[in-house]
Amino acid sequence: MPQWLTVPHQVVDVFLSVDTAITRGELIHRDSSRDKEFHFQDWFGARLASAGILFDQGGRNSYPDFTLVNSPEGFEVKGLGYPGREADYDCNSQVPVGTHNGRDVYYVFGRYPSNAIEPEYPVIDLVVCHGSLLNADSDYVHLNKSIRAFGTYGDILLRDRKMYVAPTPFALLEGTTGQRTLILPAGTASDDRLTPAGEFERVEVNELLATYTFDLTQNDLIPGFMPNPNGGMQHLFEAFRIRNTEGPQVNLRAAIAPAPSIEPDIEPEGDI
Repeated sequence: MPQWLTVPHQVVDVFLSVDTAITRGELIHRDSSRDKEFHFQDWFGARLASAGILFDQGGRNSYPDFTLVNSPEGFEVKGLGYPGREADYDCNSQVPVGTHNGRDVYYVFGRYPSNAIEPEYPVIDLVVCHGSLLNADSDYVHLNKSIRAFGTYGDILLRDRKMYVAPTPFALLEGTTGQRTLILPAGTASDDRLTPAGEFERVEVNELLATYTFDLTQNDLIPGFMPNPNGGMQHLFEAFRIRNTEGPQVNLRAAIAPAPSIEPDIEPEGDI
């Protein structure tokens, strides 16, 4: 039986706390113009505290950003300036997952005005989603490797430092603009504080990227694929909003999984 059906969970309490805060107009506060990462995290942490939800907050490189004390859940928080980069985000060496160290992981994506001049500004819209919406595999372990053999003297360390860029729910889903939306695996929520806002499925690809090599002389990246044992598996999700809240139905956008391709690695702008 899935973990979230056998243990207490507080994700609905968390969602209710942020939804209520946005409704009340509780603003994000930015300490300085250089604060491009932690202002939305601070806003989210304040919402947990005001709702009496006990949590631990890790350091800069911890994952997820917040772990709850009374239930095996964690929350990874991503602020997105709007207009701006909102279709994808940098995962900073951690592939999105639905479970991590025995905890269910939820991602909190909030959009705020990117051109705000004042140090306080509102949350425009927000999605809280289970990590399995972004990636169904929780077994992959990220490791960076290196080899000391580069350069004419053979003593330069070459690092293979993998970074990941994943789509956001705003790119994956229709019906989230201007709304506050909770996305959960189907059948995991039964709470009279919520109202259904749609259901959809994500389907696993038939081939998985398994290897890659990089030709240093030609600057060519060469991928290698293997069959996905779960190819074609459907993962069902349900969208929710707070009860008595009106809004459009949430649906999966069409044609969101293009064929594998090699793309130039251009550093994107925007928050991480």
